[in-house]
Amino acid sequence: MKFYVGLHMPSHAAQFERCMISVARLRDRKSDFEVGEWMMDSGAFTEIKTHGRYRDSVEQYAAHAERWSRCGQCVAVVSQDYMCEPFILAKTGLTTQEHQRLTIERYDALSALVRSAYVLPVLQGYLPDEYVAHAREYGERLAHGQWVGVGSVCKRNVDVEEIEAVLMAIRREAARLEAARLRRQADGAGIVRGKGLSLLGGFDGVELLGSQAGKGWQ
Repeated sequence: MKFYVGLHMPSHAAQFERCMISVARLRDRKSDFEVGEWMMDSGAFTEIKTHGRYRDSVEQYAAHAERWSRCGQCVAVVSQDYMCEPFILAKTGLTTQEHQRLTIERYDALSALVRSAYVLPVLQGYLPDEYVAHAREYGERLAHGQWVGVGSVCKRNVDVEEIEAVLMAIRREAARLEAARLRRQADGAGIVRGKGLSLLGGFDGVELLGSQAGKGWQ
């Protein structure tokens, strides 16, 4: 498991093997900074909680991604997702489904513009079934083994079981999607499946936490 430490100051990045830095800390910066392996965060929580929207357009955020991904080893740029906590929905006046739709729209737009770094998709929701529904909305955008973020959980760390329920629901959905992928491959290869053949044999699903980024704050 990899941990990415959230930092307020880009100048501190050289002291850590891996870190996460918000675009809010880079927006007005002029010079490069020393950094190893890192991710750029969209500053989603502060933006939506404070302003109810993103002040940076997709094009502006993509320009920041292209500029700053030249520093160090930028392994991911987090897409501009929309959180789904009740107090965030109250701020925007939108529904969970609308936030999920906007999250995918922003991901698609950023993926078309950012060429120098991986754009990290984020699953959004509040209840476990909502995350599953969002994964299905992403559809073929989510490939096997792809890094995917899970949003709207950082403020719920007082209830570990609640977070576990969300992660387990996503894990089951990932296993279902992988089984469907294997079936399509088998069909395409002309393999005849009997009742005794399990396409999930030896399949471990997905890791619950392949890496953790410590940016619960901006």
